[in-house]
Amino acid sequence: MTEQHKLIWNEAKDYMFIALGLAIYTVAFTVFLMPYQIVAGGVTGLSAIIYYATGFHLENTYIIINGILLVVALKILGVKFLMKTIFAIFTLYFMLMFAQDIIPKQANGLPFKLMGEGQDFMSMIIGCVMTGIALATVFLHNGSTGGTDIIAASVNKYHSNVSLGSVLIAADFCIIGSCMFFPQFGTYLERAHKVMFGFCVMAMENYVLDYVMNARRQSVQFFIFSSKWQEIANAIGTEMNHGVTILDGHGWYTGRKSKVLCILAKKNESVNMFRLIKMIDPNAFVSQSSVIGVYGEGFDEMRVNVKKEKKKMKIVFATNNTNKLMEVRKILGDQFKVLSLEDIGCHEDIPEKGQTLEDNALLKAQFVYNKYHVNCFADDTGLEVDALGGAPGVYSARYAGGAGHDSEANMTKLLHELENNNNRKARFRTIITLIIDGKVKNFEGVVNGEIITQRRGGQGFGYDPIFQPKGYDKTFAELGTDIKNHISHRAMATQKLADYLKRQK
Repeated sequence: MTEQHKLIWNEAKDYMFIALGLAIYTVAFTVFLMPYQIVAGGVTGLSAIIYYATGFHLENTYIIINGILLVVALKILGVKFLMKTIFAIFTLYFMLMFAQDIIPKQANGLPFKLMGEGQDFMSMIIGCVMTGIALATVFLHNGSTGGTDIIAASVNKYHSNVSLGSVLIAADFCIIGSCMFFPQFGTYLERAHKVMFGFCVMAMENYVLDYVMNARRQSVQFFIFSSKWQEIANAIGTEMNHGVTILDGHGWYTGRKSKVLCILAKKNESVNMFRLIKMIDPNAFVSQSSVIGVYGEGFDEMRVNVKKEKKKMKIVFATNNTNKLMEVRKILGDQFKVLSLEDIGCHEDIPEKGQTLEDNALLKAQFVYNKYHVNCFADDTGLEVDALGGAPGVYSARYAGGAGHDSEANMTKLLHELENNNNRKARFRTIITLIIDGKVKNFEGVVNGEIITQRRGGQGFGYDPIFQPKGYDKTFAELGTDIKNHISHRAMATQKLADYLKRQK
């Protein structure tokens, strides 16, 4: 038989077993549940509730509701996904109609009570066992009875974190609970009695369904110890079309090395496995154990949702200042991959010849964008002291002169300039210039404070040990990076940058 023929036969077999399962379901519902007006979940259960209350034929309600659901689901799930569901819906519709026509009726028009009067509970048990087996037969052959299954599959497609089971249970609870709104079912106590019977149906049906499906899927693990391990492995691989794993073993008592065959198989293959082993080596030592689940090719599918990691936006921060880089990365968080100049191979000292912070930030950003053709941002920060007319301002990094950025020398000069001056108000101001796809955008952050008379604190960098922000009795160097990253000038500008970048994603 060719692969194409096997595929056709497997499809045909699925449809035959789906039809068999639906036939069992029809008998269970019309012979054991309907005569006693026992309610159930799903669209069939809802159709039965409407029938008990109004007399409107069950199969008609069933086909109308499923027809509406199919029209909606065809667009969401596609024709290929729903082919067997469409087959099942129409097959069950005709089976229910035919069964009600041939089964003898009671005076009230319902099918006769096969179990006799007062046997509601026993009839429910038999009916639930049969419907559970029927649904398991349908599901094991890749089928579906439609109705709430369609709703569950549609919800799961757009909300993968919501399981199919939770949607089905919620729908069944609503359907069974709706009995409380039908005065035709008697007093509230009688309606509550019907609802409780419905919940029993749901619990028992699901239990039987799970039991049958798990028993059908149950797998076992074999460990085979034999001197003829090669023959056995070859026979299992060729005659049973099974994979075999060969493990290295060492007998403690004999001191000899040996090979151990490890095989995972369906439980219903066990007899053939033992027969094959015994034919080759009657003295083989075989260990068989049940396993909770086997997932992968040839077994069950791993039905879990894997969250795909979102691709981070890469952006270059035009700096090689480790402190500034760490500070900005911490503020932006893990949504962005922030690269330094060193990361893109830029080791040049970009000239800062601007007269303002805005000029310098733009010069640095343009240099990187034009040379490396990457989205980037640059910043420039200045400390502006009122008593010094806004100095050191744009020259804050080189305030003490020289080629380097000597923080100690800068602080020493600033404290000397403010000696005996009572006006010590100052502010830190940061300008960030972003160039993304050629577009330029500026962001500003300002924090007010004052210059204290002597250095305090061992954290931070630059002028942090002598700058005390307004509303605090500690310097930036004393507050620590966590607090500073929430209130600083750079934090404010960077947060504005982050908000803007998130809107661009």
